[in-house]
Amino acid sequence: MRLWSLHPRYLDRPGLTAAWREALLAQTVLAGRTRGYTRHPQLTRFRETDDPLGAVGAYLCGVHDEATARGYSFDVTRVDTPDPTGRWAGALEVTQGQLDHEWAHLMGKLRVRSPELAEEHARDVAAGSDRVAVHPVFSVVEGPVADWEVVGEAGPR
Repeated sequence: MRLWSLHPRYLDRPGLTAAWREALLAQTVLAGRTRGYTRHPQLTRFRETDDPLGAVGAYLCGVHDEATARGYSFDVTRVDTPDPTGRWAGALEVTQGQLDHEWAHLMGKLRVRSPELAEEHARDVAAGSDRVAVHPVFSVVEGPVADWEVVGEAGPR
């Protein structure tokens, strides 16, 4: 399970579809409707909020918005707790270290799956025309990679 802190616009088609599917799984876990994945580290930051289902619902809405902008048809009725008021905009913090880690991880995946998209993103960021943006529910603060992130000796998985 990977719940990206990065803005969904950076994801290729398989990545965006996986983000939707995995966030729906996260919602199911947080709602107590499954016994699997209950200790998954990616759920930590949602569990730490006063309303985990609201937070993951807002996350799902951000993924849905990107999918809709691309002409995809993700079923928003599957979101238990949507965020129509924007209460969650920027409400969750992500550290710069975590964001850098995720960017490197995503670029590694894109270089294999969608090399043209990886090159486009790298070029935009290097040129300064695009600062690595975060998912709308997050705001960036200084700090290292999150404690809950799993980082192997060979780098990000």
